[in-house]
Amino acid sequence: MSRRAVPTLYRPDSTVPTLRKPRYSQSLEFGLAILRCFSPQHPVLGIFDIADQLGMGRSTTHRYVITLVALGYLEQGASRKYRLGIRPTDLGIASLNSAYIRDPARPHLEKLHRSTRYSVGLGVLDRTHVVYIDHLCSQRYSQEPDGPKVRAGVRVPACCTSIGKLLLAFLPQDERESVLAENDHARRTKHVITKKRLREQLAEIPILGYAISDEEFYPGVRSLAVPVRDDTSVVAAVNLSVYQAALSVQDLLDFYPLVGATAEKVSRILGYESGENGNRGE
Repeated sequence: MSRRAVPTLYRPDSTVPTLRKPRYSQSLEFGLAILRCFSPQHPVLGIFDIADQLGMGRSTTHRYVITLVALGYLEQGASRKYRLGIRPTDLGIASLNSAYIRDPARPHLEKLHRSTRYSVGLGVLDRTHVVYIDHLCSQRYSQEPDGPKVRAGVRVPACCTSIGKLLLAFLPQDERESVLAENDHARRTKHVITKKRLREQLAEIPILGYAISDEEFYPGVRSLAVPVRDDTSVVAAVNLSVYQAALSVQDLLDFYPLVGATAEKVSRILGYESGENGNRGE
């Protein structure tokens, strides 16, 4: 089949790379692109939906889709539309369980969770999104039926979350600008900051040693993130989230020593030798 341009898919982070070298498999590229069409916002799709997003013919799309059904990666519903099967879930769970940061970090996250009684997370950056590789939910979070559904494996926008802003801040400038150019900067809440202010914050974060999200991701939610380092760079972040708008940013910063100590312990396990996690700005 002739090669056709692959536009951005449903999720802002799901642009499929164009792999032109002969050693790459175009069939595998498009098969994975089909899987990435499915998202929490679009869990069920028809052949036309997928073909339109990928710029593929319907017959070609159908051939890929029925192959993915036969392999268990997709399932066909009664409406002749498709949803993800169990195989992608198995792969995601295996990936999370094998994450080299998650297991050594878990005891320290649990201790922070017990001592604060707030939600605690550990996340990594995947271009414009953060992927939580572990998350311990506070009782307040679990009792909010309309609250943010955060758990291990969930992807959240980077530019409006404390983990995302912190990890973006430690990227090389050219890579950071590339990610910011991909981000659509959707206004999730009335508290979302401008791109100009975001860039100002990203410049400040490495100096401060922490990042704050002040109800930018979800109304009523404030969070504080601190970097986790290995022996070469910042690889993840620990955050503390409070589902109480009444708890001010300054009150949240009172937890900085506890969150910073947790991140430092995880960093030391990963080979980071310095005891400094950054300075809290006054």
